[in-house]
Amino acid sequence: MSSAAEQEAVAEAVAAEEGRPAAVVNGARLKAPAVPVWPGTPVPLGARFRVGPDGVAGTNFALWAGGAEAVELCLFDAEGKETRARLTELTHEIWHGFVPGVMPGQRYGYRVHGRWDPWTGGRWNPAKLLLDPYARAVDGDFSLPPEVYGHVRDWPQQHVADTVRDDRDSAPYVPKGVVVHDDAPEDEWMDDRRPKTPWADSVIYEVHVRGFTKLHPGIPEELRGTYAGLAHPAAIEHLVKLGVTAVELLPVHQFAHEDHLLRRGLRNYWGYNSIGYFAPHAGYAASGTTGQQVGEFKRMVRALHAAGIEVILDVVYNHTAEAGELGPTLSLKGIDNRGYYRLQSDARRYADYTGCGNTLHVVQPHVLRLITDSLRYWVTEMGVDGFRFDLAAALARSMHDVDMLSPFLAVIAQDPVLRRVKLIAEPWDVGSGGYQVGAFPPLWTEWNDRYRNAVRDFWRGALPDVRDLGYRLSGSSDLYAWGGRRPYASVNFVTAHDGFTLRDLVSYERKHNEANGEGNRDGSNDNRSWNGGAEGETDDERVRALRRRQLRNLLTTLLLSTGVPMLVAGDELGRTQRGNNNAYCQDNEISWLDWGLLEDPGWKALFDLTSRLIELRHRHPVLRRRAFFSGRAHSADGLRDLAWFTLRGTEMTERDWYAPAATLGMYLSGRDIPGRDERGAPILDDSFLAVLHAGDRPVSFVLPGPPWAERYEVVVDTSREEQEEAPGVEHRAGAAITVPGRAVLLLRAVG
Repeated sequence: MSSAAEQEAVAEAVAAEEGRPAAVVNGARLKAPAVPVWPGTPVPLGARFRVGPDGVAGTNFALWAGGAEAVELCLFDAEGKETRARLTELTHEIWHGFVPGVMPGQRYGYRVHGRWDPWTGGRWNPAKLLLDPYARAVDGDFSLPPEVYGHVRDWPQQHVADTVRDDRDSAPYVPKGVVVHDDAPEDEWMDDRRPKTPWADSVIYEVHVRGFTKLHPGIPEELRGTYAGLAHPAAIEHLVKLGVTAVELLPVHQFAHEDHLLRRGLRNYWGYNSIGYFAPHAGYAASGTTGQQVGEFKRMVRALHAAGIEVILDVVYNHTAEAGELGPTLSLKGIDNRGYYRLQSDARRYADYTGCGNTLHVVQPHVLRLITDSLRYWVTEMGVDGFRFDLAAALARSMHDVDMLSPFLAVIAQDPVLRRVKLIAEPWDVGSGGYQVGAFPPLWTEWNDRYRNAVRDFWRGALPDVRDLGYRLSGSSDLYAWGGRRPYASVNFVTAHDGFTLRDLVSYERKHNEANGEGNRDGSNDNRSWNGGAEGETDDERVRALRRRQLRNLLTTLLLSTGVPMLVAGDELGRTQRGNNNAYCQDNEISWLDWGLLEDPGWKALFDLTSRLIELRHRHPVLRRRAFFSGRAHSADGLRDLAWFTLRGTEMTERDWYAPAATLGMYLSGRDIPGRDERGAPILDDSFLAVLHAGDRPVSFVLPGPPWAERYEVVVDTSREEQEEAPGVEHRAGAAITVPGRAVLLLRAVG
């Protein structure tokens, strides 16, 4: 490592040789530009190719770096040779310049100069090449040798000294931004038609781009694991057959792998470690050409739209891959650490509401601008239809507390682009007061973990009574019936990427995360799972049949509930992660979908049931209401829009709700659906009775008589493996029917 004095001497000698003075910034001498830099403009931020003054083509570069003393633009040729150019123009804390001759495909980064003073939050280090926060594409992957850390990481005896600056060049070890042509003809949106599916009609399918396509036999091998693979007709065919209306893609922003994973030979698979908020993750691109991932992503969106499927992105704006004071210097930390991150009163340390080492300081105008510019870009230029915000409570914090009048939520509410797309909050973070389920304002929907917990507990026999289940099945009005919110404010889910798969939920009572290399200490211990009598895979056919029935129960409950259902890709096929409930680092067969499951008649039957339930939901508006139930009678026959029944066929009383019970009857009236159709006519539908029974033994259930129905026709019976045997079976009202142990019966009311 050369000393600062040696570096200054070299800079001074070069300057003298070139016949110019050496600029001095904080004791470091900078070379004059090796390429011409015209003043350019401070907006838009990022690297934007355009035709400049006098018809000269080039690229305008603009970077917000509020506390910096100097900024160098670094251009790299195909062999990695670096050419530096100082940006001398500074407007409203934005450093900018137009470089003629810089064309799309150019690789670039920044070196930002300022005072190294970690005790006050200053971590400027020009030896570290920094990724442009507004880069539209990224070339290369992150490795994390000591050179990419702004501080000394290989101190004697391997001690880390985060206050000692490391002056080694990081450029060979970090990816570069890529200048992208904004108006490539193949990426025009003239033929695109957004599905614009109403919230109440939506069925969300949580998908990992790589994991969904990696093993698909119908996708060409060179496209598997990529955006092009997800756009392939074989992938889209499965989505269309299943009937989902939207894919919610696990993070596709450029992300980095954590050091502790790389040292164990693992990688970040889920992608919740973002470092580029405008760039599609390059690792998911089939094309090896620099910058082509942008066009490939757009073509994927168009293909999904053509099939009637919306694209929702899972986005991680609460933290970045730079972690805390011991993390690498990759972008924002080296641009203006104090300006981008929340710091503690001891500014050497980071405020961490995310559990990932840092938290973006969203109340800062330039940080808020970064996030909203990114969101608008993905909507207007990349064609996406909505966002699911990871740890959204962290974004809603003002100074310290979660604030539903925070700048972030206020800006989203008034933005003419963003307020029109689907907005989903993960309504919690790991900080004090971070659990905010039910608290987000209108426009927002929320992941409803109370739904998840109640449904899991009911089917494993752990609910003391059915009060909570009743709320969850009917849209969670106790959480969302305020401020004009609707039942679709609740995104209902039983499983998500984080936790057991649905099959593992009924196969394991304990997590088995040994493959993660953390001594099985990672992942939640609160799984609310039940294995049916044996831990893990078993040859006991009785246990296996019970598990398949439980899967049918869980999926049927989810898809009959009021609200927006979310499925996890592969749950409809019986996908397993072998008991791993935290497979964030398993980029292998543990996480990838096994498409061979469709060849097994039992798992094919599960897929068919799931598809049939979704089709039933699409066909019947009573199953996807746009307003909460009132529980009152509005029609002339005295039927209420929602009624609850006991085993005796009588309506539940207050005492019944508090009594221990494993059975619940739910009547949904199709004669009293609020609202009108597109022509102003009343909305009428069939009425249904759903009987959910979580007990081991069969029970007798008396079917409610008039005015509820004259007879009932069985539509779904989860005790049956093959559902085509169930429809058409009729029972007269008032009759006692046998409900098998651990089963759901859905019956259509007739007469």
